[in-house]
Amino acid sequence: MPFISHLECARCRKQFEPNRVYNLCDCGSPLLVRYQLGRIDGRALHDRLASRAPNLWRYRELLPVREESASVSLGEGFTPLLRARRLGEMLGLSNLYLKDEGVNPTGSFKARGQTVAISMARELGLRKVAVPSAGNAGGAMAAYAAAAGLQALVYMPESTPVVNRLECVLLGAEVTLVPGSIKDCGRALRERIEREGWFDMSTLKEPYRVEGKKTMAYEVVEQLDGRVPEVVVYPTGGGTGLVGMWKAFDEMEELGWIGGKRPRMIAVQATGCAPMVRAFQAQTDRADEWANPETIASGLRVPSAVGDFLILRALRETRGVALAVSDDAMLEGVRQIAQAEGLVTAPEGGATFAALQQLLQQGSLAGSDTIVLFLTGSGYKYVEAMQAATSRQLRIT
Repeated sequence: MPFISHLECARCRKQFEPNRVYNLCDCGSPLLVRYQLGRIDGRALHDRLASRAPNLWRYRELLPVREESASVSLGEGFTPLLRARRLGEMLGLSNLYLKDEGVNPTGSFKARGQTVAISMARELGLRKVAVPSAGNAGGAMAAYAAAAGLQALVYMPESTPVVNRLECVLLGAEVTLVPGSIKDCGRALRERIEREGWFDMSTLKEPYRVEGKKTMAYEVVEQLDGRVPEVVVYPTGGGTGLVGMWKAFDEMEELGWIGGKRPRMIAVQATGCAPMVRAFQAQTDRADEWANPETIASGLRVPSAVGDFLILRALRETRGVALAVSDDAMLEGVRQIAQAEGLVTAPEGGATFAALQQLLQQGSLAGSDTIVLFLTGSGYKYVEAMQAATSRQLRIT
């Protein structure tokens, strides 16, 4: 049984009754779920976790779904937190970890957000869900919508990797390809939503995807035996995962699971699409749209984010930073992670390794720091990126 208090606008703090259908606040900002954490016996709940199934629903008291029968699960969450010993030795880091989100259903961390969002859609009686997606979010929504018996509509940029397009179609979603970026997809999709009554599941334009994503922070702390890492390096497009984890650390402190320590949150973007990096450096609280976004990492090809002010707030409150890395550096990161640790990750995961190298060059890390790199998707879904990363190494006889 969840302990929801209300929904709250992340900007103007207006409160909304729970268990109703919402997108954004009247002021155009995201809504966040707030819980009556004081009613939860944090120690007892923590002790119960050991006997629960290894998926994100182990934290069900801290998720918004009221009835267990409404939950739509494909076994997502509780992904491995792997000690990167060989990479750590190369870099002089004794506590380097990789959080491998590529083992989630449909091959990425997007499964976390969609399992909760689609479960809530079903509980609230919605039948038609839609999303603009550069790849993995569309596939995850299509999968959970299929499992829930809902109709799914996905608008994708024409440049979306072929595997992502094909999986959406295979899962029964209606797919429309749009010239341009995910922003252009969102504009085109709005016409269909208004005309045909689809529910908009866009990043941070509904309150529940962030609730699924926040469980990454719960898992990391649990997997580190209650310790909070010094640094979290996270590839950031729309920013739902970063915002969710920032929220989760506050919840864990209120539950008595951790103290006031927070990890430095590092947001990683591509040099060809870095609106958060530009805004962070300019010390603004909003990020202007990035013109002509270009990067091989489709999950980072997000020219603007409705939760931009939340991302920037999370970085500043945790003494973090926003960094941009080139596509070449990402692909080199993909190669190094694969060859040192045996994991084939998506370009976004390679971006975290490239950012880690930047941080080391700047001298802003200690060798004993516990550092977690988030590998947000499987490289096996990025055939084009794999070809680019291995083009110089293939031998044809």
